[in-house]
Amino acid sequence: LHCLIHFIKRRMGKNKNKGSPRNYSLASGVARFSRASMFHKKAVYKFLKKKAPAKKTEKKAVFVEKKIGGAKNGGTRMVRVRKLPNDYPTAVKTAKRPNRSCQKSHPPKLRSSITPGVVAIVLAGVHKGKHVLVLKQLASGLLLITGPMSLNGCPLRRINQRFIIATKTKVDVSSVKVPENINDAYFARVKAENVKKDGVFADNKKQKYTPSDERKKDQGEVDKQVLAAISKNPEGAMLKKYLASVFRLQKGQFPHQMVF
Repeated sequence: LHCLIHFIKRRMGKNKNKGSPRNYSLASGVARFSRASMFHKKAVYKFLKKKAPAKKTEKKAVFVEKKIGGAKNGGTRMVRVRKLPNDYPTAVKTAKRPNRSCQKSHPPKLRSSITPGVVAIVLAGVHKGKHVLVLKQLASGLLLITGPMSLNGCPLRRINQRFIIATKTKVDVSSVKVPENINDAYFARVKAENVKKDGVFADNKKQKYTPSDERKKDQGEVDKQVLAAISKNPEGAMLKKYLASVFRLQKGQFPHQMVF
């Protein structure tokens, strides 16, 4: 009988999964079993409703009354349970301050290649790839640019300098006067509030942005001056075609090897 048991144990072999986790990563990096599968494999649903009662912890006393000998000592004295440390650090640690924004005190410095009148290439957003004109830097440090609108459809808008590439092409915009009301507050959008009717929202659809009449008027005035400045340039006709074109990379072209 003993030999038979020993023979059966040898035939059974060792459990290869012993000591290894149930779930493991496949060659592609994806887990073998999903979260739902592991939820049922571990039978987590059995223990979700079982909640152990919270243990009531009694507050430990800070002071304890102790008897003291001596006729003139009062008989008892309050003594701390945990003694205070004898040594204290000589230097007080400085309190952590919240991160301060550098842009509140002064706007960030512009790259030397970015000046008013420079033609730049937009790298991100709805108008990426378009050639635009840099007009000025606003108080927040963002750049005020325009297409102009009539040439490539890019309106007056703000953009961070990291999202443009300045080219060597430049237009004299000293005669262009940007209205004083065009600042950072000018571009702040007003949130549309949904009006309730009979306890139900009137329109659950997302309201589409439409430019105001004031913005359309300002856009027309600025674009008129910008187009006049482009026309004064000896290569004005070519500049208009250049601003209307879109920057694209073709096969074998690398941005780091280009001179803009």
